Amino acid sequence: MLLNFYITYFAVAVGLFAFAALFALFGVYAERKVSAFIQDRLGPTETGKFGSLQTFADILKMLQKEMIIPAAADKWLFLLAPVIIFVAVYMGFAALPWGPGLVPSRINIGLYYIFAIISIETLGILMAGWGSNNKYSLLGAMRSAAQIISYEIPAGFALISAVMIAQTLDLQEVATQQGIYSAEKIKFLGICDVTTTGGVLSWNIFRAPHLIIAFVIYFIASLAEANRAPFDIPEAESELVSGFHTEYTGLSFAFVFLAEYSMMFLVSMVGVILFLGAWNTPFPNMGPVHLADWTTNAAWGIFWIVIKTLSLVGVQMWIRWTLPRLRVDQLMNLCWRILTPLSFACMLISGVWRLWLM
Repeated sequence: MLLNFYITYFAVAVGLFAFAALFALFGVYAERKVSAFIQDRLGPTETGKFGSLQTFADILKMLQKEMIIPAAADKWLFLLAPVIIFVAVYMGFAALPWGPGLVPSRINIGLYYIFAIISIETLGILMAGWGSNNKYSLLGAMRSAAQIISYEIPAGFALISAVMIAQTLDLQEVATQQGIYSAEKIKFLGICDVTTTGGVLSWNIFRAPHLIIAFVIYFIASLAEANRAPFDIPEAESELVSGFHTEYTGLSFAFVFLAEYSMMFLVSMVGVILFLGAWNTPFPNMGPVHLADWTTNAAWGIFWIVIKTLSLVGVQMWIRWTLPRLRVDQLMNLCWRILTPLSFACMLISGVWRLWLM
C-alpha cells in the first residue's frame, strides 16, 4: 500500500516536471511568433514546419554546452542557485487544482503554501548573484529581490480580497464555489425568471465588482513576480548584460530559463483559480438547458483551466513586446504609491462585502 502511494506521487512529480519542460518549449516558440507578429516579422521558419522545431534544436544545443564555473565564484552557491530557483517554482504546482478531484496534493492552506514556496525563489536569485562574484550579476540579483518582495505585497492583498469572498484558503474549494457545485443561482440578465447556475457569472471576478480591480492589480504584480516586461529590470540587457544569470551556461542556464516560463504559467494559473472560475466551464445551466453539466468533468476541467491560463500567458507576451521597460523609481512608485493602497482598499471592501452578505 505504501509502495503504491510513493509510486503515485513519483508519477505525479514526473508528470509535472514533464509538463513544465514542454510548456517552456512551447512558450519560447509562442513568444517568438507573438513578438514577430507584433513587429511585422516571420519569426522562426527554417527548423521544422513553420519553425516549430527551433526550440527543440535550441535546448539540444544548450544541453551540449559546457557548464563553466567562474574562477572567483563561490562554487556551491553558484551550482545550487539554479536548482533552488526552479524547485521553488516547480513545487508551487503541487497545490493547484486541475479539475474536479484533480489536485496533486490538496492542502487546506494551499494559497499560503504557494506564497511561501515561491518566496524561496528570491533566495536562489540572491545566491546566483552573490555566488557569481560578478558586479552585474549582484546588481541584477539585488534588483530582483527588491522587486519581487515589493510586489508580493499588492499581489497578496489582491488575492486575500478574493479569499475573503470565498472564505477558504483551499484552492480546490475556491474552484468548486465558482461552478455548478455552488448553491448560488443568478437571474438571467436580471430581466426574466430564468435562473442560471454556474457559468461566467459565478466566477469570483463577477461575484463582487471590486474583484475586477483586484484581478488587474494581481495581474500587474504577477508580471513583476515573474520578471516580465515592463518589469524586467533584473535582466535589463542594456544595463546588466543578462542580470543575475550572466555567468550561467549550459544546463544551469536551462534551469533558470525553465523556472521563468514555469513561473509565467504558475502565476497565471493562480489568477485563474482565484478570479476566473478555475476549471469551471464558462457555460451555465440555464433553465432546462444544462450546458454546464455537459461541459463539466475531469477532462473538461483540465481543458478549461489550461485554456484560461494560456490566455493570460498570451497577454503577458503581448505586454512584453508592446510596452517599454520601466525605470527603477517608476517601478517602485507604481508598487508602493498606487497598487498597494488600491489592493488594501479592495481587501477592506471584501470585508465589508462579507459583513453585508451575512
